[in-house]
Order: sequence, then C-alpha cells, then structure tokens
Amino acid sequence: MTESTTRPPMIVERHGEIAILTLDRPDAMNPLGHKGDGAAIEAICQDLNADLSLRCAILTGAGRAFSAGGDVKAMADPESAFSRGGLITRDHYRNNIHRAARAIHGLDLPLVAAVNGAAIGLGCDVACMADIRIASDRAKFGVTFLKLGLVPGDGGAWLLPRTIGMSRAAELFFTGDLIDADTAMAWGLVSRVVPHERLMDEALSLAGRICAQPPHSLRLTKSLLRQGQSATYDAALEDAATAQVMSHATADYREGVSALIEKRAPRFKAE
Repeated sequence: MTESTTRPPMIVERHGEIAILTLDRPDAMNPLGHKGDGAAIEAICQDLNADLSLRCAILTGAGRAFSAGGDVKAMADPESAFSRGGLITRDHYRNNIHRAARAIHGLDLPLVAAVNGAAIGLGCDVACMADIRIASDRAKFGVTFLKLGLVPGDGGAWLLPRTIGMSRAAELFFTGDLIDADTAMAWGLVSRVVPHERLMDEALSLAGRICAQPPHSLRLTKSLLRQGQSATYDAALEDAATAQVMSHATADYREGVSALIEKRAPRFKAE
C-alpha cells in the first residue's frame, strides 16, 4: 500500500484552547476520500465538539498543498469504489466522503482554514467549509471536477456560490480555471493573503483573538451564522431570541457587562 492509503487523513494537535487539524498525506498532496476517511474525520470532529475547553480550530495541510482533492490514482483503479459504479459508488460518496464533509462543516467550534498551498476540487470545498480562510501567497484554488468528467460531488455547488457569489462560482466550475491567492482575496474566497512563512503565526494570532470571546456565546454565534444561510429573516430572529436567552443565563454574560462598566478586559470562563 502507498502512504496515501494507509496514513490517517488528519492529525490533531492542541495549542492551548486551539485545536490544530492538519491534513496529513503530504506525499500525495493530502487527498481525501479513501475508505474510512469519513468515519475517522467524523470521530475527530465529534471529539472536538464535545471538548468545551476548546474555543477555536485551525485546519491546514502538511507539505506543499492544503489538499489537491480526491486521489486521482484511486479513481483510475478499476477495483476502487469510484470505478465500480451504481450503488457502490453512491454509497462511497454518501457514507464516506459526505460523512467527512458533514463533520467538518458541522463543527461547533469556529474553524479557520490556513490554506498553505493548492486547494483543488474537494480541497477547495473543504476550505469553504471553514468559517474564515486565510491564504499563503503560494496558495491556489480551483474546482476542476469537469476536467475529470465529474460534477462537484461533495457539496461544492452549495458552498462556493455562498462564498464568492453565483457568477464567479459558475466561472470556476465551468472553466476549471485555477486562481491565485490574490485573486481569491479579491473575490472574497479568503479574508487575507500573508507571506507563506507567516501563515501559521497569522492563523494562531487570529484564533487567539477568537479564543478571547465567551465560548458558549461564540459557539451559538457560529450556529446562528450557519442557520442564517438558509433561514428566513423571521426564523433567524426566532433563533437569535432563543440563543440570546441562553447567553443571558451565563456567568460570562454578567462578566462581560461588569467588565465594560468597570472599563477592564473581561475574563471569560465558559460558565
């Protein structure tokens, strides 16, 4: 077996209140979608959601790529789930690839993607699952499914238009073009572009500022942002009212009000 089929898809390191998630198949540019990837990533994300001492997560890639997407060599294998067709291929997407996608997109923690290199196909979609994206000046982005005779198979047709708008998303899907980091920033795909050697420092600095917020209200705010993408305004107001009641009941709310009145920095304790 090659490294890409035996190596776990992701490793997790802890940096205080921050979880650093690294896609970890560098020799093959961090592909996703091998058998078992969905279950492995789902288990990691469940553990992160359950750990209330964590306040933010950073997702990046090992080596020179963020993720080049699916493993093309596996797609070419006539014995792989990609090639066998019918219900076998459908099940591979629904119960493996989609399982990973739902888990990453469903993280309760704010997620920062530190895009260190190529983010192509599924890799670009995974970046779009993050709440915030910052890019190395070496990063490139593309959704090249049509060049393989495929369609965006892991939610990219839902994610990308919500990130950069329908016209630009359609341009990338229909042409298969790649864009550089500066274009990605101009199009709103990333928040900022930083020198490659500064990427993780910048990501940790951003995550540190996020970690300074009250953790319960932080997770609730992420939930409101996600729900708001498909809710009506009236439904969003109802969700906000419910979340606000929960926030008012916390000790961190009382600490925030006291700190503002006393003109000092708040000390939030997840209480």
